[in-house]
Amino acid sequence: MSGHSKWHNIQGRKNAQDAKRGKIFQKISRNLYQAAKAGGPDPDSNPQLRLEMEKARAANMPKDNVQRAVDKASGQGGVKFEEITYEGYGPGGTAIMVSVLTDNKNRTASAVRSAFTHHGGSLGTNGSVSYMFNRKGYIVILKDELEDTDEDTMLMAALDAGADDMKNSDDKFEVFTDTASLPEVRDQLQNAGYVLDTAEVTMFPETITDVPSEKASQYSGLIDELEENDDVQDVYEAAKLPEEDVQ
Repeated sequence: MSGHSKWHNIQGRKNAQDAKRGKIFQKISRNLYQAAKAGGPDPDSNPQLRLEMEKARAANMPKDNVQRAVDKASGQGGVKFEEITYEGYGPGGTAIMVSVLTDNKNRTASAVRSAFTHHGGSLGTNGSVSYMFNRKGYIVILKDELEDTDEDTMLMAALDAGADDMKNSDDKFEVFTDTASLPEVRDQLQNAGYVLDTAEVTMFPETITDVPSEKASQYSGLIDELEENDDVQDVYEAAKLPEEDVQ
């Protein structure tokens, strides 16, 4: 499986910004919305929403913020939100997908197009880059949440739960599933006592394109502008920055 370059790039480029309280709450709010939209607003019958609410509590997110995110998903307040995915090319022809949640698609489309244009990229049509990505279920279990669980034990637990594959790194186990199996694998691992840091459907690039050194600054500027947009839920990258630009 190709490396999930998004995490490689974000680690160096976004560490300082991810530490900001507002950005953390913003991401949690989006995840709460998606979970409530997919499985309903009752955490007792929606394990994914329950997981996201646990993350909100751990981050000391105010209860009012949590409730607003859930209310958006259930249509309360009269504001309707739409999920849209944009596809485009970054500097050097790198493939990028942008997932948004918006109550004004004209505003959001204009902002996304402007970000690509400002940083030497271009917005593409539907299907222009999505074929370069695979949609998979993705579960992360942090090793500091485990007691004496080795790679073989974790792999057997993941496979027994119905996962397709697992990757071991210094600080976490990454479990991969097909999208349909994600809820079952998630539930079985939780029932087995594992604490999940992440359980989501995400996009993995089939191949990774190296960003040319001379375009690294442009590329980073594009991703930063996209991720700082309040409407943007996630940015999926099929690209890797030069090592000297990941600090």
